[in-house]
Amino acid sequence: MHRVVITGIGLVTPVAIGRVESWEALLSGKSGAGPITLFDASAFRVRFAAEVKGWDGTRFVEKKKLKEMDRFIEFACGAAQMAIQDAQLELTDEERDAAGCFIGVGLGGLATLEKTKQTILDKGPQKVSPYAIPGIIANLAAGQVSMMHGLKGPSYCNTSACSSGAHALGEAFEWIRRGRAEVMITGGAEATVTPVGIGGFEAMYALSRRNEEPEKASRPFDKGRDGFVCGEGSGVLVLETLERATKRGAKIYAEVTGYGASSDANHLTQPAPHGEGAQRSMRMALRDAGVSPEQIDYLNAHGTSTPVGDVAETEAMIQVFKSHATDKKLWVSSTKSMMGHLLGAAGAVESAVCALAISEGKVPPTINLTDPDPACPLDYVPLTARERTIKHALNNSFGFGGTNCSLVFSRYEG
Repeated sequence: MHRVVITGIGLVTPVAIGRVESWEALLSGKSGAGPITLFDASAFRVRFAAEVKGWDGTRFVEKKKLKEMDRFIEFACGAAQMAIQDAQLELTDEERDAAGCFIGVGLGGLATLEKTKQTILDKGPQKVSPYAIPGIIANLAAGQVSMMHGLKGPSYCNTSACSSGAHALGEAFEWIRRGRAEVMITGGAEATVTPVGIGGFEAMYALSRRNEEPEKASRPFDKGRDGFVCGEGSGVLVLETLERATKRGAKIYAEVTGYGASSDANHLTQPAPHGEGAQRSMRMALRDAGVSPEQIDYLNAHGTSTPVGDVAETEAMIQVFKSHATDKKLWVSSTKSMMGHLLGAAGAVESAVCALAISEGKVPPTINLTDPDPACPLDYVPLTARERTIKHALNNSFGFGGTNCSLVFSRYEG
């Protein structure tokens, strides 16, 4: 079994574009939420989201290639390019034959789908673009990244709702540690701030309706939370064997040490009672990493800001971490309080947050946590970032359909 390390990080988020910029924004407690600008949301009950600001796909993709891509694919290409540059990754032809790309996507190209349907209605089916399907299907994030960088190993998309990006990273980890590849480009991407995306989640009463205060709407573990804020973006990481990384003198952000996955097998959208499925996912990841619950210093929570979900996750953490959590030795934060919920991209972006927390010795806060819910009694690093030496961190990602994923990251110490 090979050890696997993170050597490159690329981020496209609602708070900033770029690893350094996103990390600084998160540490400062910046909110990425605001009024929707990507479409006219005046008729909607929810009129705000966490959009990526100032996006220009031509920074990363040839202009003529953009016609092939939906926004989520553009985000993935941008994040992947930044991650590869950050890692200073160069591949031999032999390595390219095995280097793969797994990018999780929850919903795919909604904007392209909606545009295509409108074209059919307004102009007829003969006017549909030949790039419609390549823009809609979820695996084209990984496909386009693979083509751009000559990655000829496995290329596919994990679609597991809001766990998609985390599962993609976990599967890439498995490919490397089993010796089937030395390098994997992996992460998640999503762009669902569209009429169907907002309208669909709105109809489920899943979204916050604080239209007058969007920057205060995402408030995980707070008594006043009323739903999540829809976000968009991408996080891509470069994973490689420890042997390869050390041989070339690469910067190592963190080591990937544990991967757990489970199913609630309980309900379409509601978590299992007491977060039972999440408990199993976390325990599996800890066992896989060979780490005890007491050794986890930081946990990046799924923490979406929904009334039921935050309590279930808290109950799960209490069951898994016991007094380590209730005595507040475990620091927990939800960066969704700032970025909103990036759906299929969330697990990848938040895994990057764990790696950066380990590398930098800093923990981003849970903003807007001003009136803690008594049912959520843990230390959620409210309002302000903190410093701490972090040896092990855990990231949780849960999704509709009862899908759960937990990942453990550890400080590389030789």
